Amino acid sequence: MRILVAEDETIIRLDLRALLERAGFEVCAEARDGEEAVALARSEQPDVAVLDVKMPKLDGIEAARRILDERPIPIVMLTAYGQDELVQRAAEAGVFGYLVKPFREQDLLPAIRTARARHEELTALREEAESLAEALAARKAIERAKGLLMAKEGLSEQDAFARLRKASQISGRPLKVVAEALIATLGSDPKGV
Repeated sequence: MRILVAEDETIIRLDLRALLERAGFEVCAEARDGEEAVALARSEQPDVAVLDVKMPKLDGIEAARRILDERPIPIVMLTAYGQDELVQRAAEAGVFGYLVKPFREQDLLPAIRTARARHEELTALREEAESLAEALAARKAIERAKGLLMAKEGLSEQDAFARLRKASQISGRPLKVVAEALIATLGSDPKGV
């Protein structure tokens, strides 16, 4: 797993790098401020980012927001501040983990693994939702096309569906595409339905 580390304090950044590498992770980039973190996330395409909240130029939470806008990855925030307002801002930005310094290796490594697992679950849910939305849109188009054929051609629902399916097979196009084409043709006919 490739990790971007963003921490303005050099000693902490070096400690983080050593800890992560001992645990078998690859630290692909190190940033000293939020702007550099955003640029490195773009160029290095890490699997995970570990960002300090308080950094020069751009704070870690805003850096996280910008990184996530470009390419969603799991992000763990590190901070010396456990204030509710910061935790809330981090959560709203889409951060998956939040650790208060000083942290221990046995805190950081599970936080990274958990953030990665939650991110993968969220990604899978988003893909499933998109797939379901596409299936629903296809179903609506097919139902509308069947209705138009039934009204225009006086067909039964079964016969209208059979005609759509046959047109799909003959043309080699998905049923949804055939249905949408039929809707565009018959749906705009002033004498049609």
